[in-house]
Amino acid sequence: MKKRRLIRLKEKFFQQNGGLLLKQQISSREAVESTKIFTAEELKLATSNYDQQRILGQGGSGTVYKGILPDLRIVAIKKSKVIDQSQLGQFINEVVILTQINHRHVVKLLGCCLETEVPLLVYEFVSNGTLFHHLHNRSGALSSISWKDRLRIAAETAGALAYLHSAASIPIIHRDVKSANILLDDHYTAKVADFGASRLNPLEQTLISTLVQGTMGYLDPEYFHTSQLTEKSDVYSFGVVLVELLTGEKPLCFERSQEQRNLAAYFIMSIREKHLFQILEAGIMNEGKTQQLHAVAEIAKRCLNSKGEERPSMKEVAAELEGLRGFERHSWIQSSKESMSLDYEEVDLCDSFRLLQ
Repeated sequence: MKKRRLIRLKEKFFQQNGGLLLKQQISSREAVESTKIFTAEELKLATSNYDQQRILGQGGSGTVYKGILPDLRIVAIKKSKVIDQSQLGQFINEVVILTQINHRHVVKLLGCCLETEVPLLVYEFVSNGTLFHHLHNRSGALSSISWKDRLRIAAETAGALAYLHSAASIPIIHRDVKSANILLDDHYTAKVADFGASRLNPLEQTLISTLVQGTMGYLDPEYFHTSQLTEKSDVYSFGVVLVELLTGEKPLCFERSQEQRNLAAYFIMSIREKHLFQILEAGIMNEGKTQQLHAVAEIAKRCLNSKGEERPSMKEVAAELEGLRGFERHSWIQSSKESMSLDYEEVDLCDSFRLLQ
């Protein structure tokens, strides 16, 4: 009788959590072969009954656990905190969106479980935490991420967002682009994560009227004031991430002065007053090429334009960042050849910037 009650309860949760709808959605797409619906027992076993030691991270929407499947694959299991109907809709939304995405810089969805009161998502495990953690949780020390890696992470993230906006079968607006949603592996390769707030954008629509969702400090002010969501809202948020990579500062910090509290606004003001190199992180000032830093700052400035229509597309941003990476590789080869016959003098970056002006 207990077993039968448990089976009935699991069936109830499965239907309540949109299992039938999800099965239809998955089976109607090519992703069906790679997306698995896990049982509650499988995930309980994988996480040692959701042991506290297995927690990878906790946020407003839930807890992420490290899991080990029977084939020894390591996975990340996302357990939502809340179970109201609006959150269930968001959960199904995330699953449906992720089953359509196949990109090396987007976290891969392996499957889900609907047999529990709180539905669960199973992702590939990305081993090295978030970009936010690497940039900001340093206890006063400089970040370990080099400028070369930062530029690559920016280009990879931009490429993933450009894919979501234009290459996916239906354009997808992420709606919560931030450094905490960019995961890094052991080689600092970027993977865009957390599609809980994303919206599928019907091909004929450029504007979607929606309840405002996102993270303060990254939120597109035009979207905030009008509730009109477009792909350019992601562009704005990505611009904030670029500024984080350049300055090493958090997007919003109430410990900073009123003028500096909002990083995006302070960055724009610094560029207008030609103080860019005063706000860049010291480590990248020493490592990055002046022209390159200036070019990335210009891209960020365009992304942060108050008018969405005047911002570049993510496709343009990705192409420009890749171009700068190519310039970096070309310069490195050239300088390696020249250094064999020439002695170089160190040039002050600020002086170089003034010369460029």
